[in-house]
Amino acid sequence: MGYAQLVIGPAGSGKSTYCASLHQHCETIGRAVHIVNLDPAAENFDYPVAMDIRELISLDDVMEELGLGPNGALIYCMEHLEESLDDWLEEEMENFAEDDYIVFDCPGQIELYSHVPVFKNFVEHLKRKNINVCVVYLLDSQFMTDVAKFISGCMASLSAMIQLELPHVNILSKMDLVRNRKDIEDYLNPEPQFLLAELNQRMAPRFGKLNKALIELVDQYSMVSFVPLDLRKKRSIQYILSQIDMCIQYGEDADVKVKDFDPEDDD
Repeated sequence: MGYAQLVIGPAGSGKSTYCASLHQHCETIGRAVHIVNLDPAAENFDYPVAMDIRELISLDDVMEELGLGPNGALIYCMEHLEESLDDWLEEEMENFAEDDYIVFDCPGQIELYSHVPVFKNFVEHLKRKNINVCVVYLLDSQFMTDVAKFISGCMASLSAMIQLELPHVNILSKMDLVRNRKDIEDYLNPEPQFLLAELNQRMAPRFGKLNKALIELVDQYSMVSFVPLDLRKKRSIQYILSQIDMCIQYGEDADVKVKDFDPEDDD
């Protein structure tokens, strides 16, 4: 059985930085991890690329040859990846062992995870190969400046959860850049009445019922919650990795190591 993280989120949310930090952390603790680039527009990497979609297709080539804009070219590239799951991807994945840990660094266009079926089919392909997958959804903590943006972020994450049908770990990235952490803490463990009052204050009265329904969705079903990521703190990436490992059952097949010890006297 293999294991994989699908790292997604809006453009600029810190996905590649997260992947680089994760690789560095795993290297420090002696754990093998392979980072795969699935962004055909990517150029520079701070981690060793184990597999690169640009060897299959690149955004610049598509834009030049087909005359498409950046967004249209990206969709074309990802649909080409979908068509190549049984040949190019299959061939590249043969370089990995069955129980390898793979991290897929994905593009930032949110429509790829909300309604375009490319990644849903990509995930189904991985499942057929007996790979446990967890989605890691990153959202820039600078985005959490008011309740309306918080609800928007929750809905975007929820949309991806419904589309991909996978365990999710939602991360508030770039916490090291937050000047006043207290401004963010209100949204890490939000009180529904506080959220509703803030939302009603910012929006017209005719949206009252909609606001109430949205807050109840976030609160009652506990569908979306965020874990802060501060790359300055080793325990922050450790905690997030432990949450992801729990979702994909990583290490559960490992043999239990029992340490012999002599109980201390009670004297």
